[in-house]
Amino acid sequence: MTRRSWPRRAATTPLLALAVVAVLAGGCGSDDTPSGAGSIPTDCGPAPEPTPLRAEVLAEHPHDPTAFTQGLVVVDGALYESTGRRGHSSVREVDLDSGRVLRSTDLDPELFGEGLTAVGDDRLVQLTWTEGRALVWNRSELTAVGEHRYDGEGWGISTLDDGRLVMSDGSDTLTVRDPDDFSVLERWQITRADGAADRLNELEWDGERLWANRWQTDEIVRIDLRCRRVDGVLDASALTARAATAAAGRPIDVLNGIAHLPDSGDLLLTGKYWPLLFEVAVTEDARR
Repeated sequence: MTRRSWPRRAATTPLLALAVVAVLAGGCGSDDTPSGAGSIPTDCGPAPEPTPLRAEVLAEHPHDPTAFTQGLVVVDGALYESTGRRGHSSVREVDLDSGRVLRSTDLDPELFGEGLTAVGDDRLVQLTWTEGRALVWNRSELTAVGEHRYDGEGWGISTLDDGRLVMSDGSDTLTVRDPDDFSVLERWQITRADGAADRLNELEWDGERLWANRWQTDEIVRIDLRCRRVDGVLDASALTARAATAAAGRPIDVLNGIAHLPDSGDLLLTGKYWPLLFEVAVTEDARR
């Protein structure tokens, strides 16, 4: 299948230790008292059943089958990935066409990397699962420049158009945070008319809707943040099956990893230990 052309960036830095983060953490903290709950507009009305969605595969790209993928984000044509598991977590820049890791920095062995997002001109913010630490990276160098502290678990994270961060913890509640100090601004409970809206994991904002993996399912839900509800559900089980076939008997794990492509509006989708990363166009499923 023809692949779209992407700008390439040369490999630069070797693996770096993250111990510097602890030194740079002074003065960073979080205030977990939300300043407002954020009311739902009265014109939202009762939630309709979500629209069934399907993924049209535009291209299949190689993906590191040893990567326990936790988060994806595309910035200025470059693809960044967060990987998890203690002793194996990293933040990395990846070449889309080849799947080759261009640059990578390992996390401290005690940390379990989670969601990843871009903040400001040249920063990445990476969550950790149970350690309550949001790591701040210089994107150009993949070097640690600080961290924020937070309560509870970190799963997925994305950046909204106004610069605020939205974060998941595996429940049906999203936490909105200040990008500068990581303080809690609002908490939003997400609803769904035809089922559960919990297990929200990796997040990706596309400029209009928020996309979220539901952990241990093949569902990717599309969330209308104005009305705080799921308005579309993508059944990605066909992608899971294709990834399993490509793995040729090597075990793969759950679907996880969403990145929005600003130029086309399409999505990149993958999973933990998947040998493929799919470039897809999302459309309404006329078969259902």
